[in-house]
Amino acid sequence: LVVPNIKGAESMSLAELKEALGELVATARAGKTQPADMAGGTFTITNVGVFGVDAGTPIINPGESAILCFGAVAKRPWVVEGAAGDEIAIRQVTTLALSFDHRHIDGEKGSRFLADVATLMRDPGMALAF
Repeated sequence: LVVPNIKGAESMSLAELKEALGELVATARAGKTQPADMAGGTFTITNVGVFGVDAGTPIINPGESAILCFGAVAKRPWVVEGAAGDEIAIRQVTTLALSFDHRHIDGEKGSRFLADVATLMRDPGMALAF
């Protein structure tokens, strides 16, 4: 498992994060990730969905504060609000799981963060409001 991280991510715009992530992925895929690229992280995003797994219980990497896990994206029947009230529709759905260190993150704030991520997954345009 290679877990490189984006240095200074907290001060980057979304466009800068996209560029930094692209560079990080290219370096990792080329097998050229350096040990310094994997040190000093605070938060990890993991994707067990690529293995066809619906959900996982992520374990926080040593020295980090939290890890967010994405499960497989699959079509599921979902209750949505329609013109005539609630109705069942087919939606692309994933399971999110967040593990965080309560010594660093209050449970309420961690839960609100997870809810915000879910909101952004439902409506990516909301990212413009953040």
